[in-house]
Amino acid sequence: MEKTNVMRLLEQKKIAHIEYEYSFNGENAPSGTEVAEMLGLDPDRVFKTLVTVGKSGEHYVYMVPVKEELDLKKAAKAAGEKSVEMLKAKELLPLTGYVHGGCSPIGMKKLFPTFIHSSAEEQPVILCSGGRVGLQIELSLADLRKLVPIRSADIIADRL
Repeated sequence: MEKTNVMRLLEQKKIAHIEYEYSFNGENAPSGTEVAEMLGLDPDRVFKTLVTVGKSGEHYVYMVPVKEELDLKKAAKAAGEKSVEMLKAKELLPLTGYVHGGCSPIGMKKLFPTFIHSSAEEQPVILCSGGRVGLQIELSLADLRKLVPIRSADIIADRL
């Protein structure tokens, strides 16, 4: 398996983790919920990584369970911004070094303020992208925080 920046950083810092690989058709990355199903994992433990830009022009990273949606108003409040909007897909690779569907909070080109939904605090381990489509990394939130300063917040949309 070709090592990603995520894997190199985890090994360098000697952080315990488990790697999960899955296959896809190579065209469209599967949704996070589909990834959780393919791997037989609890979707409450599998987090997607979303990148936004605030009204100020600053960028923010948010991690939410794959079956949930980011609430942009709550996200802006957590970041102390008037508003945030999703980063355009074409801007993701130049800004982070990652492609859509393979974006990880670990090993981005620059460290951005990062927020994770507070439900992660209740999980013994969580999963996030391993830095490419087809790779998920399982680790504890405490270990993730050794690499990325993450704040917990209520950032998901309320269910109807």
